[in-house]
Amino acid sequence: MGGGSLVAVTRTTLVCLALLGATALVLHAMGRPWSCACGHVALWHGDPASSENSQHLTDWYSFTHVIHGFLFYALAWGIGRLRGSPLPAGVGFMLAILLECAWEIVENTPWIVERYRAETVSLGYNGDSVVNSLGDIAATALGYGLAATLPVALIVVIALVIEVALAWLIRDNLTLNVLMLLHPVESVKAWQAGTGK
Repeated sequence: MGGGSLVAVTRTTLVCLALLGATALVLHAMGRPWSCACGHVALWHGDPASSENSQHLTDWYSFTHVIHGFLFYALAWGIGRLRGSPLPAGVGFMLAILLECAWEIVENTPWIVERYRAETVSLGYNGDSVVNSLGDIAATALGYGLAATLPVALIVVIALVIEVALAWLIRDNLTLNVLMLLHPVESVKAWQAGTGK
């Protein structure tokens, strides 16, 4: 790695760490707990109906954040196409982290939390812990890294597998999450709750 590359990597790393720190502080200032009220932090929490969902480092919804990373990579690629030259790798990555940090803050505002509770399968959702939000950002970073290194066709397959698997396993996924947040469909809500076909 040349000197210029090392400087770019160091700058990207420092900016991303600053974004993570600022996001954690903003979320905590908004009233989000640092971690689960249960008194411990698990690497994985697999019960989406539990009050501990979105309180530990990772859960089923972490996979949707991997797809965020895929989408943010596509956005960075598209911006590069529009400007006639690719975005520098570090700039695209920092953009992805910035967007995900912004989403984590917006997602944990009272309006969005109440919207999730009222219109989605997440009836008991009370927002994310700071630890969970940081885990979501890490999942986005993973998705971005995968999209930057794997063939596009494989990324599309991975995204489809994630969406289908989540729909089958927890009756929710990124597509349904966005749909139910923006334009709730009662039949989908009933199916997610296990009362529909």
